[in-house]
Amino acid sequence: MRMLRWMCDNTRRDKVRNEDIRTKIGIASIEEKMRENCVRWFDHVRHRPTDAPVRRVERINLGQVKRAQGRPKKSWMEVIR
Repeated sequence: MRMLRWMCDNTRRDKVRNEDIRTKIGIASIEEKMRENCVRWFDHVRHRPTDAPVRRVERINLGQVKRAQGRPKKSWMEVIR
């Protein structure tokens, strides 16, 4: 963000929001970029053969695994969905 603020000729004292600076320059947020990379990797994995070690993750059943207290972990397909 420091570089983006410098490009817009703003400082932290100007109190301009990060979202406003990103829209002004036309850069996506970090969350969008991370989601984009995750989906891109998912597409690469889906093109692999079904017997590849990476694709075995789709068939893992975590029903009998004991877990710690708290919110249940999401499966790989739930994360992608």
